[in-house]
Order: sequence, then C-alpha cells, then structure tokens
Amino acid sequence: MPQGKPAGVRCVQLDDQNRCRIFGHPDRPEVCSSLMPSEEMCGDSREQAMRWLGWMEQETAP
Repeated sequence: MPQGKPAGVRCVQLDDQNRCRIFGHPDRPEVCSSLMPSEEMCGDSREQAMRWLGWMEQETAP
C-alpha cells in the first residue's frame, strides 16, 4: 500500500490466515516492523487484539 493504509482497511499483505506476506522483507513498512506486540495488546483473542489496533489507529490518526 504505497500511500499507506487507512484506518479500518485490511492490509493487502495479509494472507487468508492473517499472516503478513512480507514479514522479514526489506520492503515491509517501518511502522509494521517497529510494532512490538505485548500481552496487553494481544489479549486473549483476535477480537481483543483488533480492538487494541483500532484504538491505536484512532490515537495516531492525523
């Protein structure tokens, strides 16, 4: 996504198992590489993790 990813839009680099297709590649966006998941962020489910990511997107929106 050369122009960035709008909040709430699924990343085009995710496969059907929600795994990053460009993980570890040099062209992976810096924001993705710098994201350090934690227990607080991930919670106990995908739903909790998605809520956290939604909050982060809101808090960092221009």
